Order: sequence, then C-alpha cells, then structure tokens
Amino acid sequence: MAVTVDVVVLTIRDDELQVLLVERGVEPFRGALALPGGFIGPDEDAEPAARRELAEETALDRGGLYLEQLRTFAAPARDPRGRVVTVAYLAIAPDLPVPVGGSDARAARWQPVWSVLSGHVKLAFDHLGIVEYGVDRARSKLEYTTLATAFCPEVFTMTELRRVYEVVWGVSIDARNFHRKVTNAADFLEPTGERRVLETGRPAALYRRGPARTLFPPMLRGAFPPVPLADSGA
Repeated sequence: MAVTVDVVVLTIRDDELQVLLVERGVEPFRGALALPGGFIGPDEDAEPAARRELAEETALDRGGLYLEQLRTFAAPARDPRGRVVTVAYLAIAPDLPVPVGGSDARAARWQPVWSVLSGHVKLAFDHLGIVEYGVDRARSKLEYTTLATAFCPEVFTMTELRRVYEVVWGVSIDARNFHRKVTNAADFLEPTGERRVLETGRPAALYRRGPARTLFPPMLRGAFPPVPLADSGA
C-alpha cells in the first residue's frame, strides 16, 4: 500500500474563490487536471510532504500558507495504480501568485471553485470529492473560527474581511450588521490605528488578526441570505 498527499489550496482571486489545479504530466490521467500532490517519501512525514509537493509542482512558497489536515481518503479503487491512500490537506493564503508547473505537473493554474463543484471542470482520481470536502471545511470554519483572516493580507479593512465571507459563502452581507458581529467577537481583530484612503476618498480603518482562534459568538451562515455566484449557473 502506498501513501500520498493531496492539497486543496484556496485563495480569492478576481473576486472569486479559486482552487489550485495542476495538469498531470504522467500516467495515470496524463493531461487531466488534478490537485497538487504526490507520494510521501520513506523518511518523510505527511505535512512536510504536502509542502514539498506544492513547491515542486506549482513553485508556490512552502511558508506563509495556512495548512491543516482534512482527512484520509482510502477507497480501494480510488487510484488505478493499486492500493493508494491519500492524506488530504487544506491550504489558504491571500492573493497567491500565478503558479508555475514543475516536477510531474506540466502546468498549474487557478480555477474558480464553482466550475469544479458544478462539474464544468473534470478532475482526475477522486479529487472532486476532496475539493468538495475542503471547500465545505473552509465554509464551516468561517462560522466558528477566525479562518477568514487567512484569506486577507497582514492588514486589511473591514470591507475586505466582509468580502471574504461573501465570496466563500456566496452570500450578501449587510455592512453594518457585519461590523457589529465582528467587533462583538472577542479578540477577533485588532485595530492598527492606521487608515487607508479609498477610491471614494473616505479613509477606512485598518485591522490585523487578533489572538483569538475561535469566534464567540459564532458567525452563522444562516443569518445571511444566499445569492447566486457569478457565472456559476446557480
């Protein structure tokens, strides 16, 4: 039995939630799109292997990424090469650059999440299910943790943070209601004392992530009405 790692890398680009995909340069599924990943070395732990594969196949920096283990996928027929178990990871970072293919990936690119979940873009292996699991984990954790700040740069405005929730959840959020909920959550954000001049000419307060890792009270999706995602066909 062999063990691999696969990484669901999410970021917000062009005001859309996007996932990182690679074009496979080797069989099986040569030429098909898949998640970045590969086999764990004999003297390697799973998380270092995930970071290494991400760097080798996409040239993304191993550091600076929020990374957490999702779950193990071990269906007997998930890989035509034989019995292969994969440990899946979720990675998040703000404004990631255009990836570059390398190693056994011929190319790498960002793809809107809606196009994968809707079936418009087909993935190799069981990677659609892994993407579904990773996106659902991210959406759920926005409710009860401070994970939303992982999509933001080091300092950000309240509007930029609100847009993370809107893009990831596919909802429309009232700005005043959002501001009240965020500021009532203990240690969620820390004001920097600085402001950024916006296109409207009105300066916006800047914040950074606070020490809290869980949200109290939580930010529940059900409190906000869903809206169709752009180009999603929803």
